[in-house]
Amino acid sequence: MQLNADQVQNALPWDSLIEALREIFVRADVRSPIRHHHTLEVPGEPAATLLLMPAWIEGEYLGVKQVNVFPGNNTRHLPGLSSHYMLSCGKTGRPLALLDGNELTARRTAAASALASQFLSRADASQLLMVGAGRMGRRLIPAHMSVRPIQTVQVWDRNEAAAAALVAELTASDIDARVCSRDQLQEVAGTADIISCATMATEPVVFGDWLKPGAHLDLVGSFTPSMRETDNVAMQRCAVFVDTRAGALSETGDLIMPIREGAIGADKILAELAELCRGQHAGRAALADAEQAVTLFKSVGDSREDLAAAILAFRNQG
Repeated sequence: MQLNADQVQNALPWDSLIEALREIFVRADVRSPIRHHHTLEVPGEPAATLLLMPAWIEGEYLGVKQVNVFPGNNTRHLPGLSSHYMLSCGKTGRPLALLDGNELTARRTAAASALASQFLSRADASQLLMVGAGRMGRRLIPAHMSVRPIQTVQVWDRNEAAAAALVAELTASDIDARVCSRDQLQEVAGTADIISCATMATEPVVFGDWLKPGAHLDLVGSFTPSMRETDNVAMQRCAVFVDTRAGALSETGDLIMPIREGAIGADKILAELAELCRGQHAGRAALADAEQAVTLFKSVGDSREDLAAAILAFRNQG
């Protein structure tokens, strides 16, 4: 079975996908080794990167995502990144499905943020600010709306035309959406219940001093030590949660930089997503002055999420 991007999207409705992620984080028989990074020399061009992300459920399913990053493709007007996911039987090794990896990754990433939001944002959150109007922004908005009673969505992007295009799409779907102009970001961020960031920023875009009591900050974009979307103040002020400690402490500048600068320690992380799902930490409910607490979730990706999404897509197409 082979599933293209549209088929993957249709096979992964938000409610089912979020629940699938919750279930896989609870299971004790899931194995998810640290991702493999390999550098590939490309004659006459920039070096490429091969990423392999395996995970399996003993005796049930085995999966691996292959991500190919070829910077030289820019000169060919081709995407620099491509990926696919191979799902196999965990008993025989027989291949079961080959899935488009880009759509699988985008949807499971958005679903992880929504799952975290169920534990960390206020149940009455109604104002969403989306910072970044690209592929992830288009998925994070409906994912967050599937778990919280969002009434209005504001969209900010360095490219205001991109923000306007996304707002037009949302408005066409009967969502009350508005463009947050470049000079309105601080004002809008100060009123938002949930701020979701999916950018390629290397300097803070949203600042800790802007966040109102009770707000939830969802950080998706930074996936290297040189990238960050918020500042040290946010990390100091917020109750910090991550998808995985190992990944967050080694891969994202949102944590690496403030730790290196002495603003926080690694113990600032209160829990990872699996601990929230297993009830080892109750999230916002466990915080002092829970209604006014400011929470933060930082994700860098977890191969268990890919596996859960691939299994769900396979079953829904079976």
